[in-house]
Amino acid sequence: MRKPVVALVGRPNVGKSTLFNRLVQSRLAVVDDIPGTTRDRLMAEAEWAGYLFDVVDTGGIDPTQVSGGKQKMPLSIGSAEFIEEIRTQAEIAIREADVVLFLTDVQAGVTPADEEVAQILRRLQREEEGKRWPPVILVVNKCESEMQRAEAMQFYELGMGDPYPISALHGKGTGDLLDAVVATFSSWVGEQEEDDSVKVAIVGKPNVGKSTLLNRLCGQPRAIVSPIAGTTRDAVDTRLTVEGVPVTLIDTAGIRRRGKISPGVEKYSVLRSMQAIRRADVALLLIDATQGVTAQDTHIAGYILDEWKSVVVVVNKWDAIPKDTYTMNEYTAHVRHELNFMDYVPVLFISAKTGQRVHRVLPTALQVQQERLVRITTGQLNRLIREAVDRHPAPSKGGKHLKIYYASQVSSDPPTIVLHVNDPELAHFTYLRYLENRIREKYPFMGTPIRLVLRGRRE
Repeated sequence: MRKPVVALVGRPNVGKSTLFNRLVQSRLAVVDDIPGTTRDRLMAEAEWAGYLFDVVDTGGIDPTQVSGGKQKMPLSIGSAEFIEEIRTQAEIAIREADVVLFLTDVQAGVTPADEEVAQILRRLQREEEGKRWPPVILVVNKCESEMQRAEAMQFYELGMGDPYPISALHGKGTGDLLDAVVATFSSWVGEQEEDDSVKVAIVGKPNVGKSTLLNRLCGQPRAIVSPIAGTTRDAVDTRLTVEGVPVTLIDTAGIRRRGKISPGVEKYSVLRSMQAIRRADVALLLIDATQGVTAQDTHIAGYILDEWKSVVVVVNKWDAIPKDTYTMNEYTAHVRHELNFMDYVPVLFISAKTGQRVHRVLPTALQVQQERLVRITTGQLNRLIREAVDRHPAPSKGGKHLKIYYASQVSSDPPTIVLHVNDPELAHFTYLRYLENRIREKYPFMGTPIRLVLRGRRE
């Protein structure tokens, strides 16, 4: 049984991201005092009264910007170009929602923008006459005092039902609001299944085509696409089914080097990307074919490896490269050389813009995930290790040789192999790499790092 979806909508700077963080009990959404900070939809799981549901944060709808009305508050730098796209993203979220939370701001009162958002909701409701339309709950935010809670009653004039006064920042009134939300979940009575989808994160430095790839994989404008680097600020989840397997795609903001990360919104965006890598099963590392593997690409690959995640290297913008018979082989060798610490990863050459070979991306990611879950029996593993040691014994260190008594795979996801030895200090990393390569000859674990743990006799 699927989880209900709750969408947060409203004009910019009414506190949608703050409420989102409050509901999901985590700092997932980027929060900033400058209107227009949130651009793409952001989804995360929340729980209340035994119900699990997904909350979708959206970019603020500001109809006055679309229609040429007078701008009363400055938008964040670069956001003015995306007003129409933000509005589209919010409308998509509304169409996909089971409950809509319409946020307003008591401190600003009822604004023309609020009235137009209400009209948008009513218009969409009329367009979907043949469909069960999700209930709309009017939320009046920033009600810190009793006087402000009383002032919330002015929002009755929007004609959207009873207003719920809350303070998303301090949590006041959010319990009553959540009670009202779960009261609409009558269609989802019963035990809700856990999310067992394969998590695939799309990562890379800014402006390599991550959002374009996401939209191409989804077949719809799921994320805002722009040639301006840094357009995507939040990690964005999209659910779909590939070859009968549920998949969650996570688009992320581009990761810059630490010294080049500006404070504020961009800093938090990079943190979101790092968190997306941590919760992913497979990371799609996008590389710009026109630039080759840069130092920043290797940094990001290192971040992925630090989290022991599986990887597919996706070389994007392949349509922009002059090619001959040997170009792909030469480029593959270049990737292998620059990312020599993860030479086990598959490399795909695509064009997210034209769709070239994009159909291979997710099947390859699923194949990598299957390899990630492979288990080697203790008998097979010990035969492999014994043959490897017989072929090439460990070099001595201080007159002592490393002795491997036996090996066992203690877990998968990632595959973790414990080697019981006489002294872990005698193992050189080059010999461990040799053992890993011997294991991969029989069990490739394509795209997946193998964790080798040494355990001494005393341990």
